[in-house]
Order: sequence, then structure tokens, then C-alpha cells
Amino acid sequence: MTGKAIVVASWSTLGVFAMIAIVDAAGLHALNTPATVVSVAMFFASLPIWIYAFGLALVRSARGDDIAVSSWVFLTSSAPKEQRGQLLGATGVCIVVALATAWANPFSVLVPMFQLGCAALWGARHGVYPARRPTVVKGARR
Repeated sequence: MTGKAIVVASWSTLGVFAMIAIVDAAGLHALNTPATVVSVAMFFASLPIWIYAFGLALVRSARGDDIAVSSWVFLTSSAPKEQRGQLLGATGVCIVVALATAWANPFSVLVPMFQLGCAALWGARHGVYPARRPTVVKGARR
């Protein structure tokens, strides 16, 4: 599988977040501070991932790839079904866990940015994009 490390990172961090957030929301309030720390740390860890993924997408676009946000972040038509399913599945599960535990830890709503950032990173590194078509300006003088 191409980009397996990115997929593994997405699911493993989701596992850590889910374990702590669900147990905290279930009533073990000793994990309230760790749940907050994990949520905020995952959000801050997502920022350099997003910046790096955006930079890679810009470079690929400058080299002639026709990259749109839907194909870059949401992997529409740029990733095989397996990778798209894994990365967007992790994002979907993370959103469900974040919304289900947000009453106990409001910072949990920040966490899905990490999983979505992993999808964007995969799209920027391994996505397959068509070549950009040249633009034709009507009425331009030659």
C-alpha cells in the first residue's frame, strides 16, 4: 500500500484519542486533563502536517498537476479506493468520537484536523492528478 505510514499514523493517533476521550466521557474524570492535553497536542501536531501538505501541493501544482481541494484533501479521483477509504474512514470515525465526547472535553472537536491533515498529506505526496490544461484567453493579441 502506498503511503502506509500515513494511514497507520492516522489510525494509531485516532486509537489513542478515542481510548482517552471515551473513558473520560464515560466518567473517569482523572483522565480529564490527559484528554485535553491529547486533544490540543493532536491539533497542534496537525498544523505542521497541513503546512507541509499545502507546500507539497503547491509544488506539484507549479509543476503542472491539476490539483483541486476535493482531490487533494478528500482524495476524490486522486487515490485508490483502499487508501481513500482508510484515510477518510479514520476522519469519519474521529468526527463521531469527537462529537460524542465534546460535552466532556470541548477540545476534542479539534482532533479531526489531524486525520484530515493525514489525508491531505497523502494526497500531496502520493495522489495522482491529471496535467493542467493550458489556459486560453479569448481576445488576446499575439
